[in-house]
Amino acid sequence: MRTPTTDTPGIRLIVLDMAGTTVADGGLVERAFSRAAATLGVEPGSPDHTAQLDYVRATMGESKISVFRHLFADEDLAQRANTAFEQAYGDLVDAGHIAPVPGAREAVEELRAAGRTVVLTTGFSRVTQDAVLAALGWRDLAALTLCPADAGGRGRPYPDMVLQAFLRTGAAADVRQIAVVGDTSYDMLSGVRAGAGLVVGVRTGAHGEDALRAAGAGHVIDSVADLPALTLPTPAPPAPPAPPAPAPALPAPLGEAAG
Repeated sequence: MRTPTTDTPGIRLIVLDMAGTTVADGGLVERAFSRAAATLGVEPGSPDHTAQLDYVRATMGESKISVFRHLFADEDLAQRANTAFEQAYGDLVDAGHIAPVPGAREAVEELRAAGRTVVLTTGFSRVTQDAVLAALGWRDLAALTLCPADAGGRGRPYPDMVLQAFLRTGAAADVRQIAVVGDTSYDMLSGVRAGAGLVVGVRTGAHGEDALRAAGAGHVIDSVADLPALTLPTPAPPAPPAPPAPAPALPAPLGEAAG
């Protein structure tokens, strides 16, 4: 049974993050980063590696090339690291190390069946996003999928992917009819900056509830599986059965005088 909600607008467009929100990848980002950093001579366990990994964790949700530009401060090195990261992540995906968050597919299907438009977004490249979608059998799950390159190159915390979803789908008449859902602070910031009417954090990924709320989450739920209960109207309770009609009066017995 749905829990009634009184503070959510009429949501028409739902922009969902992938890794950590709808996709459980078991820490593959960190594993792929370690492989990528090693190709540039950053040894696992070294102080440099520890500091860089801390930054990767803090910026989960951001476009990965932006992360590498910050870490290496050189475009050539950043591009090499990003290429190595994408290759390593893709190899881990191909090896079967990802799975849907339990109930994620069902939640998307319920939302779509109720007339909502769902868009899946990521901070990965298009090649990696497509590999994840293919591995999960999700190519046709959402109305649209977006990566930073689809929005002019800027990923989260910029609002560009959310606004691109708004413009390309035409599903909402107002940005306040958008819900943005993710597991990181950067997901929350992108939703706030886009003017989304509903910004929702989930507890299945990188950042905890305090960080999500500090970045602008209006709601924090246990899982994306709980999203339909938050965004769809609560069904009206069934009407009570009509009272039974009064029984007709019995005729007087034969032979009994009237009056």
